[in-house]
Amino acid sequence: MDKIKINMLSSAEKVEGQGVKSAYLEQVNLLKRGASDIFDISINSIKKADIIHHHTIDLEHFFRMQASDSINVAYVHFLPTTLDGSIKLPKAIFPVFKKYVINFYNSADYLVVVNPSFIKDLVACGIEKDKIVYIPNYVSKEKFYKKNKEENKKIRQKYGFKEDDFIVLGAGQVQTRKGVKEFVEVAKKTPDISYIWCGGFSFGKMTDGYDQLKDIVDNPPKNVKFLGIVPREEMNDIYNIADILFVPSYNELFPMTILEAVNVNKPLLLRNLDLYKDILFDKYLFGNNNKEFIEKINELKNSKELYNKYSKYSKEISEFYSKENVLKLWIKFYTKIYNERKDKLVNN
Repeated sequence: MDKIKINMLSSAEKVEGQGVKSAYLEQVNLLKRGASDIFDISINSIKKADIIHHHTIDLEHFFRMQASDSINVAYVHFLPTTLDGSIKLPKAIFPVFKKYVINFYNSADYLVVVNPSFIKDLVACGIEKDKIVYIPNYVSKEKFYKKNKEENKKIRQKYGFKEDDFIVLGAGQVQTRKGVKEFVEVAKKTPDISYIWCGGFSFGKMTDGYDQLKDIVDNPPKNVKFLGIVPREEMNDIYNIADILFVPSYNELFPMTILEAVNVNKPLLLRNLDLYKDILFDKYLFGNNNKEFIEKINELKNSKELYNKYSKYSKEISEFYSKENVLKLWIKFYTKIYNERKDKLVNN
C-alpha cells in the first residue's frame, strides 16, 4: 500500500520561546519515528500531498487552503479569546484579526484541538462540531526525563542555587495572561523560596502590557531569576532542579510546560481553570488567588508526604500521555480522513 503523503506547514520555528513550536516539533518527530511505514511526511513543501496539516495560521497558508484539493487539517493552538492578554494590536485591527482566525479555522476540513473543553468554544464561533477532533499534545520522554542527584547538584551550582534551595518554576512567554505579575507577587511574599521564570518577549513590544512587564523582568525581587528564552534542549535541566511547576496563567489550552514537567515528575500548582479538569484528572494542586498559591507552595515545601503524593500524580499524568497512546490517535485520525476522502472520490 502506498504511504499517505502529509505535508506539515508551519512558521512556528521563526519565533523562539512559544509552545506552538514545541508542540509542532514533538508531533512531527513522533510521526516520523513511529509511523514512517504509514506516512510520507514533508515539511513546508510545495509538492502535492494527500493531507496538508497547517500548524500555524499564516495568510499564505490560508490562501493555499482555498486553492488546495488536499485534505486540510488545522491545529487549534489558541482561540480568539486567548489572544486577549497576549498581544497588543490597534483597536481597529484586533477584531479583524479575531475574525481572520475564525475564517481560517472554518476553511479547514478538520480541526485538531489539544483540549476537549475548547470544542464548545469553537462551536460557539460557528464551526461545525463534526469536523473537530481532540488529540492531546505529547512530549518525548527521551528529551524530558529525571536526572540523578549528582547531575542536579551540578546544574543548581551552574544557575547559582544551593542544594537545599526550594525552587518554584514558571515557564512561558512573558505576557499578562500568563500571570507573570502574580508569579512575582507570590515570590515577594515568600522570600525564603527561590523562583525561576523561563521565557521572554517572543513578540517584542507587541506583547500585551509590555512596558510594565519589562520593568518587572529588569528589576525582579532578589529571590526571582528571569532566565529569558531558554533553548528547549536546555529546559530539561531547569525542570530537574525545580521542585514544582507553578502556572498562574488566566487562559491556556494545554501548556507544553505541564507535559514537560510531569515527565520529570514535578508537582503541579495551577490556577483553578475548568480547562485542566478534563486533561489532568484532578492530579494537581490549584489556587484561585495569590493567597491560595502561597499556601499551597508552603505546604509543598514543608510536607514531604504531600510533595511525594503530587509527584506521584504527575508521574501518572505522564504515563497517560505516553508516546504509544498519542501516536495511535494520530494514526487513526489521518488514516480515517484519508480513507473517507478516497471512498468519496470513488463513489462520485
